[in-house]
Amino acid sequence: MKNIFKILPLAALLTTASCKKVLEVEPQQSIDAATALQNDQDVNSAVVGCYALMGGGALYGTNFLMLPDLQGSESYCSWRGTFQSFRQVASKTMTRDNAEASRTWIAAYRAINNANIVLANLTKVTDASLRTQLEGEALFIRGILHFELVRLYGLPYDPATSNSQLGVVIKTTAATDEAAASENIPRSTVAQVYTRVLTDLNAAISKLPDDNGTRADKYTALAFLSRVYLQMGNYAAARDAANEVIASGAYELAPIPVIPFTNKNTAESIWEIQQNEQNNAGQANDGMATFFASLPGIGRADVRMNTGFIASNYVTTFDLNGKLIDSLSDIRYRDWYYVGTGARPGNTYCFKWNAFEQNLPVIRIAEMYLIRAECNFRLGTTVGNTPLADINIVRVRSYPKGVLVSVTLSDILSERVRELAFEGLRIHDIKRLKTATGSFAWNDNKLVFPIPQREVDASLGVIVQNPGY
Repeated sequence: MKNIFKILPLAALLTTASCKKVLEVEPQQSIDAATALQNDQDVNSAVVGCYALMGGGALYGTNFLMLPDLQGSESYCSWRGTFQSFRQVASKTMTRDNAEASRTWIAAYRAINNANIVLANLTKVTDASLRTQLEGEALFIRGILHFELVRLYGLPYDPATSNSQLGVVIKTTAATDEAAASENIPRSTVAQVYTRVLTDLNAAISKLPDDNGTRADKYTALAFLSRVYLQMGNYAAARDAANEVIASGAYELAPIPVIPFTNKNTAESIWEIQQNEQNNAGQANDGMATFFASLPGIGRADVRMNTGFIASNYVTTFDLNGKLIDSLSDIRYRDWYYVGTGARPGNTYCFKWNAFEQNLPVIRIAEMYLIRAECNFRLGTTVGNTPLADINIVRVRSYPKGVLVSVTLSDILSERVRELAFEGLRIHDIKRLKTATGSFAWNDNKLVFPIPQREVDASLGVIVQNPGY
């Protein structure tokens, strides 16, 4: 089932008591978080509030989708805007008070705390079925946000090591009063954070329904679980989770690749943020279309596509039996990239993010086919399908002339780049594949976000800052 997260007013949120630390949520209104949740409707509204936070610009409304691409921008894209905080991300010159690093950390922990408040108040829900569903949703939210945080604020997970490097603070209890909010909790290791993420997502899968309307369901959590396992290099588990999503039959590729980005709630989207003309991240000078689009009246055209990336991935690498094929045969080349006519005209931009009010696909079924293909290839297995068949499923949708008769790991990884470009996976793939972006190696400290210095200072050193900041 397609999952649609709607950006709602913060009045729907329940926050904690006052505190000095930004890790804990600062009060947004005069609701006593310790007593505000009294019945089924209250707890359900708190879950809706979590979704609202995740749809904001600090999280999936912009930063979780854009920052990973900016950080791996070499030979890919470039930042041409005036916001210095984004420029620092792209140039790997972030300071410890970088605004994007700070607001993402704050918003993520605010949503995590709200999820913990829900989990602490499940006994208030009298409907047993609803109680199980809400528990699953809260665990899902807490799990994916810890996952996003550890990928940005900790050195990469490396399956060849113990992963004892510092990750992020694990929060599994609600902060609803001054004492709880002021508690100093050190950063856990990357290994410990991933263990927590896996625990939460697996628990969520066991509790979420197969179909949960417009909210997270079992297959949403499975899709994220597949991402987590892939990041860890656990190819068997990533393959099996992706295969379960595909085998559900709940999703299918759209006839042409532009459809999920120009139509809302298509069968291709496993999870997407819902926006409309009145309620979208772009209204606050944020949002994907704001930064990516160069159309009349739409977008600042701050993120420009590198023409070399377009040429090498959608032209010269497309061949059949050694013969170069016309680049225009690839519908992605035709429909996903254009020469801007709005702000900063004459440059190349990505049409995936084309309107303020569009929905924002966060994870698509195409990614599940690509994960299953990669993992099956690495393991020499054919669970669900062969790697060749899976790649051709994704490839032929966009490139009818490009049917492969054999496949290599390089083919699979290249197809992943072409299909998922500018959807927030760039730096994460660089790190898991142990490659580089420009002169920055996959494990360079400059590819790790700073912990907000205000948080470090408020903890009296219990929370340790990342090297170089």
